[in-house]
Amino acid sequence: MTAEIIPIPRAALHEQVAHRLRQMLVENRIAPGAKLNERELSEVLNVSRTPLREAIKMLAAEGLVELLPNRGAIAVELSEADVRNTFEVMAGLEAQSGELAARRITDAELNEIKAMHFEMLAAYTRRDLPAYYRLNSAIHRAINAAAKNPVLMATYNQVNARLQALRFRSNQNEEKWRDAVNEHQQMVAALTARDPAAMRAVMAEHLGHKLDTVILQLRDAAAAASPHPSTA
Repeated sequence: MTAEIIPIPRAALHEQVAHRLRQMLVENRIAPGAKLNERELSEVLNVSRTPLREAIKMLAAEGLVELLPNRGAIAVELSEADVRNTFEVMAGLEAQSGELAARRITDAELNEIKAMHFEMLAAYTRRDLPAYYRLNSAIHRAINAAAKNPVLMATYNQVNARLQALRFRSNQNEEKWRDAVNEHQQMVAALTARDPAAMRAVMAEHLGHKLDTVILQLRDAAAAASPHPSTA
């Protein structure tokens, strides 16, 4: 019996390419403001330019990439005002998701979140930030899904796409990362207790701490990039 070669459908291919590009952007392998070099990316991802361009259009629709006339695509770089405005909206969405999830979550959904939480703790113990972040994001999406509000879910996904890279980098501070893990422990406890008020509070607090961390990181990066006055 010989193995049959099954071609990947074109639609599936560009979605796979978009997934891999999204990871590169979130994990800062493509820096904010950097141009997406199609030739280099085609070689790295081992795909032709057609699915790559389709993937880039998908990411542009998500707000991760900006398409500029005659310049191609660049990784989005948010200003401090953009970050504050987006996090304000995201905090409200996360709080609403948490409150509704505490009211509506099923035992099966809660058990799945607990399982992902334990896996996330293991990734934290290993200091495996990429694995930790993927599980962290999956937990937030599962909480949002448990709210069982499709309008809320669609809005959440759209806004959250712009913040993924910043949320990833916020855990590069060891103290802030530990605090985020503790807040996730509180989320699991609030969901287990089916306590909407506690869940709303911890989700809002979690996003507020993320915002504070991200703003500090943006300011530190700007200070490091600015020319220092001469001491001569």
